[in-house]
Amino acid sequence: MLVKRSISIAGHRTSLALEPEFWAVLDHAAEQRGLAFAALIRDIDEQRAAHDPDQPLSSACRVFALSEAQKA
Repeated sequence: MLVKRSISIAGHRTSLALEPEFWAVLDHAAEQRGLAFAALIRDIDEQRAAHDPDQPLSSACRVFALSEAQKA
């Protein structure tokens, strides 16, 4: 089941739909880094835009979460 969240990135509103397990990893990563959740997503979005601008933000978030989970 997908859970949708709305956030502001670079002054515009967007929404992401991810599975709860991915949200949990992203929430934890933001907390561990001392970042607001939106700031973490902004960082992921900036990296995505620099490396693969055609990749959807939701996919970039899943890849980031997978990488974080593999580190743990």
